[in-house]
Amino acid sequence: MLDETVRPDETVVPLLHCTAPEETLEFWRALGFTVTYEQKKPYLYLAFQWSGFALHYGRAAASVDPAREETGGCLVMVGSVAAYHAAFTEGMRRAYGKVLSTGLPRITRHRPGASRFTVMDPSGNSIIFINREEPEEVEYGGSKKLDGLARVLDNARILRDFKNDDRAAYRALDSGLRRHGEAAPAVERAVALAGLVELATALGKNDQVPVWGARLRELVLTPEDHHRVEESVADPDLLAPWLRP
Repeated sequence: MLDETVRPDETVVPLLHCTAPEETLEFWRALGFTVTYEQKKPYLYLAFQWSGFALHYGRAAASVDPAREETGGCLVMVGSVAAYHAAFTEGMRRAYGKVLSTGLPRITRHRPGASRFTVMDPSGNSIIFINREEPEEVEYGGSKKLDGLARVLDNARILRDFKNDDRAAYRALDSGLRRHGEAAPAVERAVALAGLVELATALGKNDQVPVWGARLRELVLTPEDHHRVEESVADPDLLAPWLRP
């Protein structure tokens, strides 16, 4: 039982470990954040503000290895993640000439309808933006209400969006297409192939992209199916050489 003097007006500010002060300042400024506090000596402390939330940084222990990407992180609950992703990728394009999608720092892809994405900062922290209305439970392995390739697609979605594990998602789609592709509707096969094109590109499997793309080009889809396939990936332009108009 709370004391009656306690009011639900708390503000929690993440305090993250920082291994690279200059890179951290450059990165968050590029994404449009305001630096509200900057001290490097005798103690490191950096504070950033964007919209209604703040990120603060202190010096990391000498044992912290950013490359392991296990430094720390926080969750930012928002009304609609799409607007945040659009703002941050626009800032990246202005500052770096491209969206940073590999290495540190980077931002994960965001597909239409996805409920979260992750920003990895220069120190290996994960700042995860999540829709407040995101379902509370995720069925790893795919929804039990689905079967065949449809369940494989759901499992791949979870591996990509919730685990940021592109390699596992790629393996799941590759294996699932072999096991269930022949019996699956054309649109499900097309979504799986589009996912493999996207993931092969992200993983540097460039020799596999035309293999999956050629199979995608063979499929005859309705306009509604075509739209569904485009919305299954973050960048529909990747499918332009392979997807029939």
